[in-house]
Amino acid sequence: MLVSPAGQQVEYVPAIYRTREGVVQIAPQRVSYEILPAVTRTIYRTVKVDDGGCSWEWRVIHGRKVLCKIRHKARYKRVAETVVVQPERRRRLVIPAEYESVAEEVLVQPEQRRIIEVPAPYQTVARRAVVSEGSSGWRRVLVPRHCRY
Repeated sequence: MLVSPAGQQVEYVPAIYRTREGVVQIAPQRVSYEILPAVTRTIYRTVKVDDGGCSWEWRVIHGRKVLCKIRHKARYKRVAETVVVQPERRRRLVIPAEYESVAEEVLVQPEQRRIIEVPAPYQTVARRAVVSEGSSGWRRVLVPRHCRY
C-alpha cells in the first residue's frame, strides 16, 4: 500500500570562502622639489672710515696765541658683512610608492543546491477483503469416512 507519494528534497550546500592576503599599492611614486635656502655667514672687517690728515687750530702756549698744525690718526670702524657661502638651490625628492597589506575574502566554491529524489514508501497492511458474496442454500459436502451419498 502507498504510504505517501514520491517527492523531491532540496539540500543546500553553503558557499566556501577563503581569506587571501595581498599587497595593494595605495599611492604611486611621486617627485617633488624642495627649495633649500642660501647658506650665509657674517664676516667682520675693519674698514678705514677716515684717512686722518692735518688740521690747523689756535692754541694758547705760554700765554701766547699760536697756530698749530695737528695731525689726526686714521679712523677705523669694524663692519659686519653678510656673505653667501652657498646659493639657494632646488633639491629633487623622490617619494616612493606606498603599499599596504590587505586581506580579502575570495569565493572558492559557490553555494550548491542538490535535488534528491525521494521514492514513494510502500507498506504491507493487513485488511479484510471480501472474497465472494455470501449465499444461503443447501449444498452437498463430502465428509471423509462417512457415508457416501
